[in-house]
Amino acid sequence: MASDTELLRSIATGDATALSLLYERHSRALYGYLLRLAGDRMVAEEILQDTMLAVWRSAGAFEGRAQVTTWLFGIARRQAHNRLRLRSGPPPAETIDRPDGSAGPEELAIAAAGGTPVAAAVDRLPAHHRDVIALVFVAGLPLADVAEVLAIPVGTVKSRLFHARAAVAAALAAQEVPE
Repeated sequence: MASDTELLRSIATGDATALSLLYERHSRALYGYLLRLAGDRMVAEEILQDTMLAVWRSAGAFEGRAQVTTWLFGIARRQAHNRLRLRSGPPPAETIDRPDGSAGPEELAIAAAGGTPVAAAVDRLPAHHRDVIALVFVAGLPLADVAEVLAIPVGTVKSRLFHARAAVAAALAAQEVPE
């Protein structure tokens, strides 16, 4: 099985099969991250396609200074910010297609429980905290990789993650009604 780096080298030579393999390996995590950022399935899918097109076009520029996964999430983040910045405003609430809140690990619930109090609390976080939450819990990236994608120190990632968790916990505690 070819490594991600080998796949990128093949993509740089125009190998569409290598792009398909890279997509199969990483699309689920990328899509989850993009869905968290966009809040809309269709927009997340479009951004994922934009991301893969950017990978196709820039595979030859990969220098190996980062892991391929980190590089991919960096591209996805830039594509998302470009697309979301151009949007004129949020779509009407009834058109947002939220992921279901199926049971899973706590981290996945934070990322995928659209429409729940947890998701609402995460949505109210500042963008820099939402980015960290999405990269850590949805994408499953290690803190060092999150730091590289966001171009911030690991200590800042840890701090943002701590404050984001505390804010979500406080928001949920405020919603609890004593019996």
